[in-house]
Amino acid sequence: MKLQAALDTLTLNECIDLLEETQGSIDIAEVGTPFVIEEGMVPVKEFKKQFPEIEVLADVKIMDAGEYEADKCFEAGADICTVLGVSYDETIEGVVRSAKKHGKKVMVDMIAVSDLKKRTQEVDEMGVDYICVHTAFDVQKFGQDPLDDLKIVNSVIKNAKSAVAGGVKLETVDEIVNEGAEIIVVGGAICNAKDRKAYAKEIKAHLK
Repeated sequence: MKLQAALDTLTLNECIDLLEETQGSIDIAEVGTPFVIEEGMVPVKEFKKQFPEIEVLADVKIMDAGEYEADKCFEAGADICTVLGVSYDETIEGVVRSAKKHGKKVMVDMIAVSDLKKRTQEVDEMGVDYICVHTAFDVQKFGQDPLDDLKIVNSVIKNAKSAVAGGVKLETVDEIVNEGAEIIVVGGAICNAKDRKAYAKEIKAHLK
């Protein structure tokens, strides 16, 4: 299991400080969508330059021009980029082509997918690496969490590996770990912790 730190609202320098503090615990540094909007591919390049041992994920949530946009992410140094599960098959297939061309990986974000089981089965046949269940930030306040969705994805995938994101924290990580996922994404719980090094290390210790 890998721990992915979702870096959404910090500045580039703050993110570098966080990654230095949490070295040894963070396996994947996610350049979150708000961060991409703010800074483009600059954080991707900087993270790869300063932390070559950490995988970098560009959370660009591609929904069109799949191969073209994925090329831009991988050329900047991203190891993984994201495409939305609600996209056209052709878009996802384009991202997969790009990933294979560059020797990189694809994560499909299943946010807002209506028929999760059916779409997971379809996406799983496209050659993607990860299928990520994602409880949207805008609905976390209603008490939703990704565990039930993770169970659905895990029940049908045959090729890809699962990932889970959306409000994951120390109090909920054990249930998710017990269900099983290759990547556990934690954002605000690490970024806002009083002792980020200790919190990341403790979360990492719960992963199998």
